[in-house]
Amino acid sequence: MSRLLQVSDKDFDKEIIHSGIPVMVDFWAEWCKPCKAMEPMIEELAREYQGKIRFAQMNVVNNRDIPARFGIRNLPTLMFFKGGKVAQTIIGGQPRNRIDEELQKLL
Repeated sequence: MSRLLQVSDKDFDKEIIHSGIPVMVDFWAEWCKPCKAMEPMIEELAREYQGKIRFAQMNVVNNRDIPARFGIRNLPTLMFFKGGKVAQTIIGGQPRNRIDEELQKLL
């Protein structure tokens, strides 16, 4: 079972902006090969940071408003939120240590 919360345009603010803990959002699409390649690693990180950082995914094909609001133009895009604000954005496929670095900064 996935530990990644699936968010939509409708519940993004409630689940991400108003989250009581930091959040990493993975903006992805089904056709994006780097997105699919990173998913197992992101799931693993979600297990390791459980209770400290929330991990969410947003399918940009099914949700257009939020990606437009944050200027998402390339996939995958990982956005790190703390206190309802964007703390960092990483674009493109990344190694685990790069993502882990940003997660540590959120704590």
